[in-house]
Amino acid sequence: MGFWGYFVVGRSKRPLVELDALAEVRDDLALHETRADGWQIWAHPSEPQVGDMGALARGVCGETGTPALFAFVMDSDCVVVEATTSATAAGSWFGCLGPAAMAAFLGADGLRLEDLFLSPEGAGAKAVQWAAATGRTVPEQPLLDVLRAEADPLAEELFALFLDRLGL
Repeated sequence: MGFWGYFVVGRSKRPLVELDALAEVRDDLALHETRADGWQIWAHPSEPQVGDMGALARGVCGETGTPALFAFVMDSDCVVVEATTSATAAGSWFGCLGPAAMAAFLGADGLRLEDLFLSPEGAGAKAVQWAAATGRTVPEQPLLDVLRAEADPLAEELFALFLDRLGL
């Protein structure tokens, strides 16, 4: 059995866990990694017990004034990615990492990737825009390569590579 849980990614001078937006999940968040330029990755093992997970990313974005990202890892096989550049849903987009594994999870409920996520090309274009909002210029093709890849062996590693390709 692999990892089930989520990551919250944001940039701040203070620990993200101190933000009001994360108050509901604060007790279960642990610092996973810090990256250059104040970027932080916080992990929460298991599925959160709050409703709208995108609200967490939008809340972090609103409080920090910088783009934020949320990722839900499903059994170390695939990752739901929701990224936002604003505190409103209008600035958010969804993609997935490990599309074949995600399709298998969704198929059990009669859903298809297209029902919930942007295509790799659509997500790649949005990811380039997201990176630009962080002040980075990144090429789209390396992001597309990650968005089309399957976890080998862990989706968490694919997510870390995705962050690398975003320039974080």
